Amino acid sequence: MKQYRVGIIGATGMVGQRFATLLEKHPWFTVTALAASSRSAGKTYEEALAGRWKMSTPIPEKMKDMTVLDAEKDREKIAGSVDFVFCAVNLEKQKTKALEEAYARCECPVISNNSANRGVPDVPMIIPEINPEHAAVIETQRKRLGTKRGFIAVKSNCSIQSYVPAVTPLLDLNVTKVLACTYQALSGAGKTFKVWPEMVDNVIPYIGGEEGKSENEPMKVWGHVENGVIVNATKPDITTQCLRVPVSDGHMAAVFVSFEKKIPLEEIIARWENFSGEPQRLRLPSAPRQFLHYFREEDRPQTRLDRNLENGMAVSIGRLRPDSQYDVKFVSLSHNTLRGAAGGGVLMAELLCAKGYLD
Repeated sequence: MKQYRVGIIGATGMVGQRFATLLEKHPWFTVTALAASSRSAGKTYEEALAGRWKMSTPIPEKMKDMTVLDAEKDREKIAGSVDFVFCAVNLEKQKTKALEEAYARCECPVISNNSANRGVPDVPMIIPEINPEHAAVIETQRKRLGTKRGFIAVKSNCSIQSYVPAVTPLLDLNVTKVLACTYQALSGAGKTFKVWPEMVDNVIPYIGGEEGKSENEPMKVWGHVENGVIVNATKPDITTQCLRVPVSDGHMAAVFVSFEKKIPLEEIIARWENFSGEPQRLRLPSAPRQFLHYFREEDRPQTRLDRNLENGMAVSIGRLRPDSQYDVKFVSLSHNTLRGAAGGGVLMAELLCAKGYLD
């Protein structure tokens, strides 16, 4: 596989730090540019992160002495030194949208962890095992932007990674409605217990904007490409409730599903255990060997035991049983900063590389 030079925009934030650790020894990608806000610009990466490094592993040695560039002012310089960028900035939505489009117009593809462009019909929002065909709309987007190489592809919200992968293999069984209650880790807010002591021994039953994303984004992922854009699915009906819980990493979901007719539990489990996608067929470097793992133990999945399954890129499912109001219910778990954020972004980039979109 060709070697690619990549940049991390928003390199000092929690997701940017996670990108740095994942890319340190990546077989295809080499980090050649780091960028953040003007507060960090001009400092070495190590200096910019003084007292702010949140990962359990050290700052990558090769990146410590790299000079952090200004994500906005140095845009053209960065675009000229990389093949594409990962973007994980912490800006107001319209500023994020404008920044990502500016990079794309500089002929620099953008693999985004941000929500700003997720609702745009010609911007693919890809979970690589589920909707890789949505990459086809990139050509429409390039025409709109007036680019040859530049485009934006986005990763979905971290919360939906905990239940959309589990529901997807069941859709052709005529799922009619889904209820998902998510229990989301501190790192989803870019925080730790050290900087957010209010979360110790506490649950906060509100995460701003999360329920809207959690109900709307699955419909785009489950949608189809028509006339060069993504047309959202209209079924199943989905409702969610999102809570912040005192967990460092890992989003868990309690999921309830109804079908047009009763489905045997063993058929559902078999569909989960046999489900795979393009990343597995292509043997992409970050792809889990098995995307969905079903645990038959009554007390699994557990956050501490299972969030790092397959390097944090697998989804764990358990406790499938009948429900008195819906047809079935189960629990599922994903690592929110790996599968749900940076890891999902890296896997999406690998998929787009394999398909030729980043050449």
